[in-house]
This record gives sequence, C-alpha cells and structure tokens, in this order.
Amino acid sequence: MKRSGSADLPLHYGQVPPWLAQRMAKLGLAITEAILAEYGKAEVIRRLSSPFWFQSLGAVMGMDWHSSGITTSVMGALKKAINPLSKELGIYICGGKGKLSRETPNELLRVAEKTGLDGQMLVRSSKLSAKVDNTAIQDGFQLYLHNFILSSDGDWAVVQQGMSNFSGTARRYHWHSENLKSFVEEPHTGICGINQGQILNLTASAANPTREAIMGLTTETPTRMIAEIQKLVLPRHHEVKAKDINLKRLGSILWLTQEKRPSDFEELLLLEGIGPRTLQSMALVSEVIHGTPSRFTDPARFSFAHGGKDGHPFPVPVNVYDETIDFLRQTVEKAKIGNTDKQEAIKSLHRIAGNAEKDFVPNMEFEKVIEQERKNSWKYGGRTVFGKEKQPKDEQLKLF
Repeated sequence: MKRSGSADLPLHYGQVPPWLAQRMAKLGLAITEAILAEYGKAEVIRRLSSPFWFQSLGAVMGMDWHSSGITTSVMGALKKAINPLSKELGIYICGGKGKLSRETPNELLRVAEKTGLDGQMLVRSSKLSAKVDNTAIQDGFQLYLHNFILSSDGDWAVVQQGMSNFSGTARRYHWHSENLKSFVEEPHTGICGINQGQILNLTASAANPTREAIMGLTTETPTRMIAEIQKLVLPRHHEVKAKDINLKRLGSILWLTQEKRPSDFEELLLLEGIGPRTLQSMALVSEVIHGTPSRFTDPARFSFAHGGKDGHPFPVPVNVYDETIDFLRQTVEKAKIGNTDKQEAIKSLHRIAGNAEKDFVPNMEFEKVIEQERKNSWKYGGRTVFGKEKQPKDEQLKLF
C-alpha cells in the first residue's frame, strides 16, 4: 500500500447550499467522464489519490479553496453523481462522513457482487487503511470520514479525514492501491503536516520487534519522524492572497481569456460562442482534466474558475458555472458518438494556456483582479451562502 499524501486544512463548519451542491455534482460528473474518456478508469483513481489534485478539484467546483469542508462536499457530490452511473462508468464510491463511513464494508460487498471483485479483500483494505491512520499512526487526528473509491478493474483509492481538537485543524489522508505490499510495515510514501513533535508509528520497519512483542512494551516507545512527501498544508486565512497563487500561471490564463479572443487562435475556433469569463473557467477546468501533477501545487488558483461559496476570492458566478457545465457535458456526449472536435479544443485550451505561460511576465495587481471580479459579480449571477449579489447603485442606468 502506498499512501499518496496528506493535507492539513483549517476546520470550517457549515452546510453547502443546495444551489451549489447540485452544480458541484454536475461538474464533478462531467470532469470525471472527460478523464475517463481520455485517460481511463485507473487515471480517475490515481487523481483522487493525489491531495493536490483533489484540492484543486474542490476549488474549481466553487468550494472554499482551503477549508476542511472540501473533503466532505467533493466526495458527497461525486458519490451522488457517479454511483447511479457506476455500471456504465466503472467507478464506485463507498463510505462517507460519520455513520456513512460505517456502511463502507456493506457497500463494498455489494459492489463485489456486481463486478466479481474480491469483496473480502476490499473490506480488509478499507478497514486496515483506517486502522493505520487512526491507530498505528498516532498523530493526534481522529478519523470521522472514510471514502473508498474503486474501479471495476480493481484499482482503488481511499480518501479519509481526521480532526484534531487540539490544533483546530483537519488532516486528509490519501491512499492508492498501486504497488500494494504491506499494511503493517512501511506502507507510506509519506505522512505530512505541521510538526507537532514526535509521533508513534507502529508501521515503521524499526518497530518490527515492537509489533512482535507489543504486550511487553514499557518504556521504549518506537518513534520516528516521517519524511515530508506530497505535503499540502493550507493556511488559516480565508481570503485568497497573492502568496497563495502562482501569479505567472494565473496571469497567463487571464491574459489569454480576457485580452485575447478565441478567434485569435485557429485551434480554438470551436470554443467560439462562449464569453471571455466562461473561457477563463474552461481554461482552469481544462487543466484539472489534462494537467500534469506539477500543475496543482497552488490549488487556490483554481478558485478563479467559479469563486467560493463564502465569497472568497469572489462570489460564485452561477451563470458562468452553468455555462461551463453545459459546454463540458455537450463535449462529453459528442465524444461518445465519435465527435471529438470540442474535446480536442478543450485540450488545446490547456496547451495554449501553458504555452502562453512560458514567456509571460506577470504585472497584474492581484487585489485589483479580485476587486474587478467582485464588481462584476452581479453580471454573472454571483451568489454566496449569504445571498445573491446585487447590481451596485452607481452602475445602474440613468434615464435622465
């Protein structure tokens, strides 16, 4: 078993409003189908096992870019959208938060009946991954969410989250079935987070004598500090700041979509008909679908697709969100019948944005970019948990 990584997130409470939850499910399904069509089931599982990609997915869906709530809301949206189509897609999502996590074994057994996979092995893997993170690795986080995602081919990932009342943070753990060797000896590529002192790690190879004589453990506690691999520790501040963003990456996308037009690029002619603001969202969605792992080191950048439900960096532009979903769903449906023109256009958008970035020198004033998005929010159906954005009085048309 290889752990892909972990993420430390500030604890945030509250509910995802229905208007956003419904759109998250639709966009999550469209992105999943696009990845399936282009890269296959194993790639969907691999992506979900990456803490950086997962955080970027949550941000592009309009969730708060850094909060613990991304885990519950993204997995809930994906489960709601994907499971009714699991037979067709070959992807199954089990478990969830609280009591839903305890249903994971039964759900896995039902999936095994449908797919012919070894149900008992899947249940064992689910339970052991939770035991390792909750008991064998005593880092002060108590698990309260456990999702087990698998494909009909047998590849699987685990996304689970624990809470620390002491530090006021949540820690998300990602697992991937690739290269499965042992749950009890060196199963992790890394356990990462804020250094809070030494932790008890009974899975370390150095702890083998301890595992054999655990009842005789007295004063010698086997401890080991684990190397930081796939480290994602997000700040407590809610607003998006320039230091949270790769300004070169974001700036090149804004330049491409706002100052240039699709007609300037022969490869993007099939994207005509969508406005510059939706093109901005599509460029970031394209990267979530086609980007390489190195592109997700700054997840906050993806919040510039559809904002955040609490208004950071700006309110969710509902009209743009809907247009993005519709365009992506049309692309997926056409690709199913062999018409891949728009699918290739979306890939071109990702590639052209990457090429524009190479020689791009960011000179934008970051705060002014956010200010402009907020100022125009009402034009795009901007909405937060606090309500709909209203047209500023000083921008209302005067009759006389």
